[in-house]
Amino acid sequence: MKTQTEVGRLLAELFEDLQRGVVLWQIVIIALALLVAWQVSRWLRRRIASRTIIADPERTMRISVGGVNREVFPVTAYILLVIGRWLLQHYDHPAHLLNVAVPLVLAMAIIRAVVYLLRHTFAPGGLLRSWELAFSWLVWLGVALYIVGLMPAIGRFLEDTAFRVGQQRVSLAMIFTALLTVVLTVLAALWIGRMIERRIMTLQHVEINLRVAFTKILRSVLVIVAILIALPIVGIDITVLSVFGGALGVGIGFGLQKVAANYVSGYTILLDRTVSPGDLVTVDHFYGEVTKLTSRCIIVRGPDGTEAIVPNETIITSTVINHSYSNRRVLIRIPVQISYASNLETALKLMEEAASSHPRVLKDPAPTALLTAFGDNGVNLELMAWIEDPERGKLNLNSDLNLALYKSFGAHNIEIPFPQRDVRIVGGLKSGDKLP
Repeated sequence: MKTQTEVGRLLAELFEDLQRGVVLWQIVIIALALLVAWQVSRWLRRRIASRTIIADPERTMRISVGGVNREVFPVTAYILLVIGRWLLQHYDHPAHLLNVAVPLVLAMAIIRAVVYLLRHTFAPGGLLRSWELAFSWLVWLGVALYIVGLMPAIGRFLEDTAFRVGQQRVSLAMIFTALLTVVLTVLAALWIGRMIERRIMTLQHVEINLRVAFTKILRSVLVIVAILIALPIVGIDITVLSVFGGALGVGIGFGLQKVAANYVSGYTILLDRTVSPGDLVTVDHFYGEVTKLTSRCIIVRGPDGTEAIVPNETIITSTVINHSYSNRRVLIRIPVQISYASNLETALKLMEEAASSHPRVLKDPAPTALLTAFGDNGVNLELMAWIEDPERGKLNLNSDLNLALYKSFGAHNIEIPFPQRDVRIVGGLKSGDKLP
């Protein structure tokens, strides 16, 4: 009943202003405010964007420019509407329509700011769009409650509903305010951390491991600082966190040992720089390139496209073969067998020429062909060549070199033997006997 009364009163006041003609001044103020705000936003967007593109070719500051562009229009319109409402009220003119327009524009500014922070703090996806929609509806619901006059009553109800935790009185209003404050401060901290991360990751003279470690440590510190700042703002004594900290320590000691070990191991890997993104490693018989380092695990992508998620503790406690730790050069070995009737010197020379002609094979050190053993069916040779781009694959290079050797041996009468067996029958065969 109260809601209907408030809505009816609001509609009656607007209808009364419309009949008296005084609503026209409010419409003019709203139209002028929106027009001026649009012009200011358009002018500022062009000016800042042009300067940013010239001054920052890496586009690391495009985030802040985007935030300014999104907020200029609603903030400017809000300021102008507030000034117009004050002028009308100062000269005893009704401003009921402006009382509706001001909170709507303010809600637009809040929604744009938070949605912008969400988009540039988290990875885009379906969950992010759901959160954006939920927050938009939440803000507009608050505006609707404010317009119909229910917001003060709801605020009093939340404030009166309280309980005590020791000496601390905790109300629902304090809980909701704390949650909102913590969420906003954490989002702001993550957004600042994302901006600093983009700047740090462009420092090419700093090793990639140190850049990743700095960004992760910085983000963790910013989140902790944001929470420590938000709680005192809403009147919560941060000393109550000591109880939570003790419980967390006990939980880590009993049930979260592996999780804590993986996170500590992750920072250890980042700081000691034994494994870096782009390295070729073999972990638990899985060979591939390290594509990503996280606080909990590393991602290793194999030549066939499969990805292994290896916990950081495994990297610390087990043997890891890093094929590109000190340098990216990898030795390729190709065994070949030729017949005893073939010319060994010619075969060795052809093998070295085939390797030298391939564009991926390094000239220094030069490829080498060696005689390794005398086998049952022929002479065993081996071609050794060095490459510095193992991420492009080794099987394709082996195929190219084997095909080149096959053609070259065929052109120079170098025979590649195959096993042959002579069968001797003891005692001979009699007439009428069948072969076994």
